[in-house]
Amino acid sequence: MLNRVVVTGLGSLTPLGNNITDYWDNLISGKSGAGPISHFNPEKFKTKFACELKDFDPLSYLDRKEIRKYDNYTIYGLVAAAEAIKNSNINIDTVDKTKIGVIWGSGIGGIKTFSDEIKSFVEGNGIPRFSPYFIPKMIADIAAGIISIKYGFQGPNFATVSACASSAHAIIDAFNYIRLGKADMFVCGGSEASIHPAGVGGFNALKALSTNNETPAKASRPFDVNRDGFVLGEGAGALILENYESALKRNANIYAEIIGGGMSADAHHITAPHPEGVGAISVMNSCLLDAKIDPKKIDYINVHGTSTPLGDLSEMKAIHHVFKDSIYDLSISSTKSMTGHLLGAAGAIESIACILAMKNHTVPPTINLNELDPMLDKKVDYTANQAKSKTINYSLCNTFGFGGHNASIAFKSL
Repeated sequence: MLNRVVVTGLGSLTPLGNNITDYWDNLISGKSGAGPISHFNPEKFKTKFACELKDFDPLSYLDRKEIRKYDNYTIYGLVAAAEAIKNSNINIDTVDKTKIGVIWGSGIGGIKTFSDEIKSFVEGNGIPRFSPYFIPKMIADIAAGIISIKYGFQGPNFATVSACASSAHAIIDAFNYIRLGKADMFVCGGSEASIHPAGVGGFNALKALSTNNETPAKASRPFDVNRDGFVLGEGAGALILENYESALKRNANIYAEIIGGGMSADAHHITAPHPEGVGAISVMNSCLLDAKIDPKKIDYINVHGTSTPLGDLSEMKAIHHVFKDSIYDLSISSTKSMTGHLLGAAGAIESIACILAMKNHTVPPTINLNELDPMLDKKVDYTANQAKSKTINYSLCNTFGFGGHNASIAFKSL
């Protein structure tokens, strides 16, 4: 018999706030995290804005020695993981650390470290004077390793790298490991730190980013007829997943139960989604089958909803296909309209949004939805521009990534 898996801790570092409380408060207030880029001079770039962290000082969390050794994506991950661990009330001194694992996702990893080191190499006339921290700072698995080292967790430890589905895959993997009895608890989630010339320039070359430089706060507009691409975000999200029986024994605060996880591939294109949503249909069906629930039971879907012309249409076609007429009974929203797209960390912070929506009986809004794309069904509840009160017993979180990677997670309120 499979173990039940619950969420007992949450941690976040997002453009809407540097902790869970601020993140949620700003999310339901419909606040945009977008603004002019401050990490570098974006004057020559087509996109000059992003969803950056606000008032974040790593020295408030780590010492200078640690900061020198870590890329920003690892720093962000450590901060979110620390909040989740504290939030879970785990007794680090007495817990069996051999039964606690870490699975962490990042779509890109240490892009700043890689770019800066190569720039230094080229400007140094090809003299190979690399930092000894270059490789361990850059690699996409190092955040998982550093979290494990910091707390002494000796259970399964690895990284998931599947573009924007990375942290959702981390959560699903952790869920499955606990179900199978391979571990009692996991720190899982993901982090991303790609607001850097290489990140912005690369996505601009793909024509993936919004170029609405005049009004950044209105640029991320999923489902709106005037959407023109996603807004790059940064940060991290962490969840503590735990065996239900273990959580009960230690009288843990249980946020929600994870009841299903689905994974699929579009097998279509390196960046574009399948126009008919084939992979999205498959992943939602797989998730619901795993959860053993009828689609009619889902009350809320936090959609991938990146504000791209192709992506939003494809996902909604898939949702119509899976939910049929029951689509009109559920609420849909894209919190990327506020946070921007955190790439590999998206699945984690959006899973947290699903969990808090259930806990607080509130659906976060899709802001900037002023004129619905005429290709979309106007009878669907997109939670336009304002949060709404709603009893949410079951929710679904969709996350899709470049390469055709798809993930869907089902949560149940307890």
